[in-house]
Amino acid sequence: MSEITDAARAELLYVEDDADIAGMTVEVLSEAYHVDHAATGEDALRLALRGRYDVMVVDRRLPGMDGVEFIRAVRTARITTPILMLTALGSVDDRVSGLDGGANDYLVKPFDYDELLARLRSLRRGFAADAGRRQLGEWAFTPASQALYDPSGYRIALTATESALLELLSGSPEHVFSREEILGAVFREGETASSVDTYVHYVRRKSTRDMIETVRTRGYRAGNPS
Repeated sequence: MSEITDAARAELLYVEDDADIAGMTVEVLSEAYHVDHAATGEDALRLALRGRYDVMVVDRRLPGMDGVEFIRAVRTARITTPILMLTALGSVDDRVSGLDGGANDYLVKPFDYDELLARLRSLRRGFAADAGRRQLGEWAFTPASQALYDPSGYRIALTATESALLELLSGSPEHVFSREEILGAVFREGETASSVDTYVHYVRRKSTRDMIETVRTRGYRAGNPS
């Protein structure tokens, strides 16, 4: 009962074109979530772009824009909401293409509703743990885990100093930080401005030169890397 109470405030987008399946599933999901249902990928995308959802459940096979195309469009719009994709029994290609397209998990039809609800709780827990994620262009940075994620999702570990530097810059992305400001906020007493330049180089070497932008004569700020 407490799990349902906790989830009651959560917003869920459900995308399914089969009216019978959708009717039953919406009824079950509505016991724990506020559910918006869309029967097409196009309608779902309009909802996704104008609303904030805590989780999405998307059928793989939809008329017009299919589930994978919808997920790719959502990720292109930099919407990071966790997505569970529903796939046909035995269709490995469907599952692989969905995950490659940006889905976080999949569930094979026909499915048990208890398992569906459990998968959704797990997705939301994982997403909450990543709530501190900061988007830097097409890259993501998680200060808590001292990690960068490239556009494909590959994880790159940072040292404590590299992470502290990027956390400072990404926390105020419009601000240009002088070397003196960075020294005082990130480095131990006694370090020099050359240490700032060195660690900017380290972060760029692990990611891309655009990760940190050089502002001539002024210092550094967070970039917008692709």
